[in-house]
Amino acid sequence: KKHLTRTEATPMATTLPTPLRTIKIVLITLSTILIRHTKALRVTPSMSVSTVASNLAEVKTKISSLTSENKKVRLVAVSKTKPSSLILECFKSGQVRFGENYAQELISKANFDTSSDVVDVELPDGIEWHFIGSLQSNKAANLVKGVGTALKVVETLASMKLANKLNRAVEEVRSSEENAGDYKLGVYIQVNTSGEDSKSGVSSIEDVISLAKDIHAQCPNLDFQGLMTIGAPGDVSCFDKLVQYRAELAQELGVDSSSLELSMGMSGDFEEAIKRGATNVRVGSTIFGQRDYSNVNK
Repeated sequence: KKHLTRTEATPMATTLPTPLRTIKIVLITLSTILIRHTKALRVTPSMSVSTVASNLAEVKTKISSLTSENKKVRLVAVSKTKPSSLILECFKSGQVRFGENYAQELISKANFDTSSDVVDVELPDGIEWHFIGSLQSNKAANLVKGVGTALKVVETLASMKLANKLNRAVEEVRSSEENAGDYKLGVYIQVNTSGEDSKSGVSSIEDVISLAKDIHAQCPNLDFQGLMTIGAPGDVSCFDKLVQYRAELAQELGVDSSSLELSMGMSGDFEEAIKRGATNVRVGSTIFGQRDYSNVNK
């Protein structure tokens, strides 16, 4: 008497019939789609892509009303904690520069890392990133090499230790990434204009001048472009102080003050910042809505 093997006796244990295999594939696909949509909804429960596009257009209109042919202001749309699908919508509406505060979140978005809760679509080439958060020197290399030449500016430079780490990382990108031979990373010196302990940055004009000169002398892969401040909420004197620092720095460097950027002004005060000389404003919640920090991966 022939004894049936385990495989012969129970074919369902190893091979599903074609209809069942098809159903399984469909269920897996639907599950993947549901997970991605759930991620986006968890991060921004009430903000639709159409609302974001409308908000962006309104901000751009306000900026245009305060600028002229001879006075251009760059908008950096601050997308921290927001899903990449909303960034894509802004990009489709003509916004190119985006700001991120957390190194790992930026790396994930730039590389379509779907293990991140804020990555729900792949972003196209052409997006230019500003890093605007506090950056530890031990994370500098990962940030630069993880984002590559799409990383245009680090706005929060406040020490030569960080400058040297960024400079070396850019050198590695230039030698390893195709068509990156002339890549330089733009940097702004962050200035603590309010004197608050909670704010990062260089405080005195002497330290600003010293740091700028050291960057010029020691970091050939960095392009020093100007100054940045956060300032105290409602205190416009912080903007005036940054303008004053720029004038004094320009004189020391022997350049025209208009050649140096002033990154100041956020959602609540970007219009006032422009009136006082800002060339770069960082607007987030006015475009993307309030933030949920529960899923932040720094």
